[in-house]
Amino acid sequence: MTRIARVVAPAVAAATIAAVTVTGATVVSPAPPVPSAAAAEGQTPAGDVRRVVYVGNNWAGTADLLAPGSFERLARVDVVPDRDERMAEITASPDKLAYFLAIREAIGEGHDQLVDDLYTTDDGRMLIVSRPSFADVVAISLRTKRIVWRFPVEGYRSDHMAISPDGTRVAVSASTAKVVHVLRTSDGKELGRFPSGGSPHENVYLDGGRTILHASIGMVYSPLDQPEMDSTKDERVLQFVDARSFEVKRRINVRRALDDAGLTRVSHAVRPLTLSPDERKIYLQVSFFHGFLEMERSSGRITRVKRLPNLVPDMPREQYVLDSAHHGIAMNPGGTKICVAGTMSDYATVVDRATFRRGPLLKRGLKPYWVTPSADGKSCYISWSGSDKVSRISYATGRVTRSVRVGDHPQRIRNGFLRVGWLRHLR
Repeated sequence: MTRIARVVAPAVAAATIAAVTVTGATVVSPAPPVPSAAAAEGQTPAGDVRRVVYVGNNWAGTADLLAPGSFERLARVDVVPDRDERMAEITASPDKLAYFLAIREAIGEGHDQLVDDLYTTDDGRMLIVSRPSFADVVAISLRTKRIVWRFPVEGYRSDHMAISPDGTRVAVSASTAKVVHVLRTSDGKELGRFPSGGSPHENVYLDGGRTILHASIGMVYSPLDQPEMDSTKDERVLQFVDARSFEVKRRINVRRALDDAGLTRVSHAVRPLTLSPDERKIYLQVSFFHGFLEMERSSGRITRVKRLPNLVPDMPREQYVLDSAHHGIAMNPGGTKICVAGTMSDYATVVDRATFRRGPLLKRGLKPYWVTPSADGKSCYISWSGSDKVSRISYATGRVTRSVRVGDHPQRIRNGFLRVGWLRHLR
């Protein structure tokens, strides 16, 4: 992939989205701390299951299953078995088609976005997938490969998800509707929703599942990327939501926190984030920033700033992929190491939490776009979306221990489960 190929949101696509906005719709634009080695994304296995690492290949519309130990690819699942039906539905609706094409050009870099996020149910029977271009969430049987349930989100695009620690609920961001839906994993029934800002994005369950930490990122497809134009990029929020009543309990003013820390020209659009094991500190990435910030949860105060190498100092901000200088961060369960994806600079690195010293820059691919801690807590997994592969990095050594080829444009990586004996159905 060339640097030119990374330029996001041509003027035509941006104009298309803006035009759709005028018609009346609001437009598109870390894993939670793991309490023990037995948990994956906060989940607990139920029944006779095996551990599997799931990789969502966004442009291919597939999910690859990897063995956590050998890191070999075990199987591949089609997450758009209903593609023809969905396309017929979209092309029959002028407004849906306008958004579909705008999302392809402005956010998908010329490709349809077919899988953003994915989780399995605790019993390893279903894979739950958010599909941005189809504006929905589906549950796919890992035995029959068929869709068990489908939930169309409000608006025209689905995005990041989070699964509750007990595995019964999944929260999904609806990008163009400024809301987050909370669905029951067993049947896709909506249990509630809560409001967000522009382009709802990251969701993380906290406090044993009682709280959802949510961030919106605003108009990342906008070409108005200079700091002086930051106020044009829609509302950005970082908020704590009651996971049962869906009431927004508190919002942190990230803009004020940055200004108080002397970071007046740094964007307040919160991207991926991770938390300390006690959930008192939030480590967050923000748009255009090479590095991450440490924030105190209770006060919302920025307590430390970690700047990481910018290997593309001459690249205009308008060429950053969806405003992401860095997009991917995950802390190990012990709370001692932080694994980071240096997206635009094409590297990964591991940072010591106590000293903020970084390890070597690992240049094993192009456009790293997500980081997830392994279920055993010893490694982090990183997707190289521009090179169609994922790597396993040791938290202890800061080195890559294994890489494997996957599908087209891998993004989200999640720990999950599969029923014992069901692998044969996927091959």
